[in-house]
Amino acid sequence: MGDIGCYCRVSTQDQSLDRQLESTQEYAKSEFDADLGRLRFYRDKSTGTNTDRSDYQQMMNDAESREIDAVVVHSISRICRSISDLERTASRLEEAGVELHIISEGLTLRPDESDPYQTALFQLLGVFAELEANMAKQRTKEGIAARQQNDEYHHGPAPLGFEKDDGLLIEGEDYHKVVSVLDLVQKDELSKRKAAKRLGTSRATINRALERDTLYGL
Repeated sequence: MGDIGCYCRVSTQDQSLDRQLESTQEYAKSEFDADLGRLRFYRDKSTGTNTDRSDYQQMMNDAESREIDAVVVHSISRICRSISDLERTASRLEEAGVELHIISEGLTLRPDESDPYQTALFQLLGVFAELEANMAKQRTKEGIAARQQNDEYHHGPAPLGFEKDDGLLIEGEDYHKVVSVLDLVQKDELSKRKAAKRLGTSRATINRALERDTLYGL
């Protein structure tokens, strides 16, 4: 076993990374007999002005280039925001041949290991990720339908990513791009400033879109 990646993330300024750092370090020591020299710490601390998960991206790059052989996190909520997010992360690590250890939930995913429990777990992750995506699509449809009768949408400008057809909202050509960018913002992987620049709009418009998240199935 080579280097071990310890990933820690907090979402507000007043939270501390110390507990996660201690937890992942102790686990790596007991599970892999790893000293500090074999540990790589990845820290993300989101604030109101910085929501990029740059260390997460670096860790995944290191995993895919096999600079680390295992990833250790304190809990599921630290490494993902949804089942589909967890499924994508776990699948990328599996393809890279990198183990994933989630301490609080007692979950370990090892590539190329014929463990019936692990196989079933991956199958369930895939099923629930698909279900989550379908539910998001349904929420989008319901959200649009509910707002077709709303004067704000009937008479005002169309929300980001939408157009109007005889006063009714329809998805614009860039709708799916808008959804993917807003999804990154919600997952703290893209700042609102960068999202606004990517979509050619303002931060205020991004904020309004996030307040109407059901329109985008978020």
